[in-house]
Amino acid sequence: MQTEVIVITGPESSGKTTLATQLSAYWKSPCVAEVARSYLKDKNSYQKSDLLEIAKQQYEKESTILSTQPDRMLCDTDLLVIMIWSEVKYGDCDPWIYDAFEKCLAEDRASRSYYLCDSNIPWQADPLRENPNNRNELFKLYIQKLKEYELSYTIVKGGPEERFNLVLKAYES
Repeated sequence: MQTEVIVITGPESSGKTTLATQLSAYWKSPCVAEVARSYLKDKNSYQKSDLLEIAKQQYEKESTILSTQPDRMLCDTDLLVIMIWSEVKYGDCDPWIYDAFEKCLAEDRASRSYYLCDSNIPWQADPLRENPNNRNELFKLYIQKLKEYELSYTIVKGGPEERFNLVLKAYES
């Protein structure tokens, strides 16, 4: 049995967590939370090596839920987010992250669909957020990376209810 993995992705403060939580509750499906939030909450700063640790923990959480073979699983971000952020912040990315991401894409036990949250919603300040001014540039990087990996994706726009309904409609078609 193949699990349908629904990944909510996009720049920071683009509504990923809200959408992933709504969909998880609606479908009564497990949701892999964004590890970076819990990992960084008590840190004043982070290094590139922290991104690798976050990626490993994110991968492990996803693998643990997949091992239970749910019909559907939501991901509030995945390794793509960490990959893009590492490339933007540090100019490159640890090879382990690329390899693990490609392994996720190649696994027979899951099919992945990406929903890319548009960044045209108000910025919400948060101690873990860093880029209020270049979210549109980051959004374009997400499109570029999704195309590079030839991934199926749908752009979601509007307010929380509109985004939720857009994903439901796209998913059901």
